[in-house]
Amino acid sequence: MKADVLVVGSGIAGCAAALAAAREGADVLVVTKATEPEDAASDWAQGGIAVTQSAPEEFAADIRRASDGTADPEAVETLVSESRAVVEDVLLDTLGVAFDAVGEGTDADAEASADTDTNSFDLAREAGHSSRRILHVDASTGAHVLRPFLQHLSARDGVRIVEDATALDLLTEEGTVRGATVLADGEVEPVFAGATVLATGGIGDCYARSTNPAGATGDGVAMAALAGATVSDMQYVQFHPTAYDPRTDPRADDDAQPFLVSEAVRGEGAVLRDADGRRFMPDVHDDAELAPRDVVARAVSRARDRSGRVVLDVSDLDFRDEFPDLAALCDDRGVDLDAGIPVAPSEHFLCGGVAVDDRGRASLPRLFAAGECARTGVHGANRLASTSLLEGLVWGVRAGETAADRGRDEAETVEYAPPRDSDPALPDAFADAKFDRLGRTMDELVGIERTPDGLDTARARLRRLKGEVDAYARTRVSRSVYELRNACVSSLLVARAAADAPSAGCHSLVDPDGRDGGDGSDGSDDAGRGVTPSADD
Repeated sequence: MKADVLVVGSGIAGCAAALAAAREGADVLVVTKATEPEDAASDWAQGGIAVTQSAPEEFAADIRRASDGTADPEAVETLVSESRAVVEDVLLDTLGVAFDAVGEGTDADAEASADTDTNSFDLAREAGHSSRRILHVDASTGAHVLRPFLQHLSARDGVRIVEDATALDLLTEEGTVRGATVLADGEVEPVFAGATVLATGGIGDCYARSTNPAGATGDGVAMAALAGATVSDMQYVQFHPTAYDPRTDPRADDDAQPFLVSEAVRGEGAVLRDADGRRFMPDVHDDAELAPRDVVARAVSRARDRSGRVVLDVSDLDFRDEFPDLAALCDDRGVDLDAGIPVAPSEHFLCGGVAVDDRGRASLPRLFAAGECARTGVHGANRLASTSLLEGLVWGVRAGETAADRGRDEAETVEYAPPRDSDPALPDAFADAKFDRLGRTMDELVGIERTPDGLDTARARLRRLKGEVDAYARTRVSRSVYELRNACVSSLLVARAAADAPSAGCHSLVDPDGRDGGDGSDGSDDAGRGVTPSADD
C-alpha cells in the first residue's frame, strides 16, 4: 500500500494533518487503532479550546506562567498568533462546530466578559487563565469537534481511513522514514509513504489511573524513539487535579469508573475541600483553585494524604444547569452533589514527546508528529488548560501542509523484514497482568512527586518488564503485545528523563525525608529541556 502522506492516529491532530495534506492535493492514508470516535483522547476533551481574544500578549503570558517559565517563546507565539485563524477556518467554517453562545446557560458576568471580537460565544475561564477566552460545548467539547471532523474526512476525496489498524514500526531506509508496518485484519502490511505524521496521543495506559481512553500506550513516542528520532521533555507528565474518585465515595458501586471533572467547574467558582471541610488552596497559591494544574494536583494529593479525602464543592454554582453532561456522569454514579464530588489527581497529558519544529518536523527525514505525542515546546514543563486541542489543531495543520509538500509523489517501496509471528498467541491475561505491573510502578514511583531512589527503583523494574515483553514480542505479532512494548518504552523514557532533570512544573523531585517547599517546584528557566533519552534506557 502506498500514500503521499501516512497519518497514524485519528484524534484532532491526526484529522487536522489529514485535512491540511488533502487540501494541498496529497493522497492521504489515515491509519488508526480506533473503531469509534470515543477511542481517541480528543473525543474525551471536556473544557474547550482557548483562542486569542483582544490581548494576545496576555494569552502568551498565561502559557509561559503555567509552564513554570520553560515554554519555548517562539512556539508560544506560533500557537497564539494562529489560534483564531485556524479555529475559524477549520472548526467554524469547515466543520460548523456549534460552540455555546452567549445566553445559553451563562451568567451576566460571562456575557459581559465576551469581547467584541467573539461576542456571539460564551467564553469560559479555567485555571491558569487570566481572562475568559475558552470556546466550549457544555463540558464535552472534544466530542463535538472530533465527530464532525471524522465525518468530513470520511466524505472527502483524497483521504482514506483504515480503522482497527495498528502501526507496529516505522519503515526506515538509511535513516529516512519511508512509512510504517501496519497490522490490520490479522495481516501485517507495509505502508510506503512520502511523509509520515505521527498523531497517536498520549501515555495514559502507562499509569493505573488516567483520564485517557484505553489504548493510550505511547505508540508514536515509542516507534519514533526506536527508529532513532529525538524525544524530549518526557519527565513532564501532567496530572489533572480533579478526576472523580470512586475509592473515597461512600455511595459508589464497586465497578464505578472515574471520570475527569473539567477545570471549567473551578473556573465558575467550585472550590476544593479536605475531609475536614477546610478549603486549602488559598493557603497554597494566590490564585487558589485557579492556580496552574501542577500546583493544584500536588496540593490535592497532599491534602488526600493528610486528611484521607478531597471533594470539589459545587454548592456555589448552578452545577446542573451549567454542566449538564458532568451532572449526568455524577448521577450515573450516585454522587451526592450536596456533599461534594470526591476527586483525586489522575495522569492526564504528556507535555513532552517526539521533538518537532514549528512545522511538526521530527529529527528524522520525512517524519512529522503533532498532538500529544509531539513535543512542540508550547507547554514546557506544564500545560495550560484548554490548549491541547488548540496545539493539536495548529501543529496538525502545519505538519499536514509541510508533509504534503515533502511527500507528494515521493512514496518509494523499500526492502523491509516483516516481523516474526512464529509462536502461539498469548492469552489476554498476559498483557493485562503486565499492564497492571507497569501501572503500579508508574503510579507509585513516577507519579506526581518523585524521589531519586524511587526513580532508580522504577528504572530497574521497568527494564525487567521491558525485557520480558521484548522476549515475547520477537516472535509474536499482536496489537496487545506491541502496545505493551510501546508502553514499556515510553515509561522508561519518562523515568530516565525524570531522573536526569531538576524539578520544574509537573516534574517534582522531592527529598525522601521531606517535600519541596511551597507548591513543590523549584523550576528554573531551562529545567530538563532537550532530553534525548534512549528507547532502551
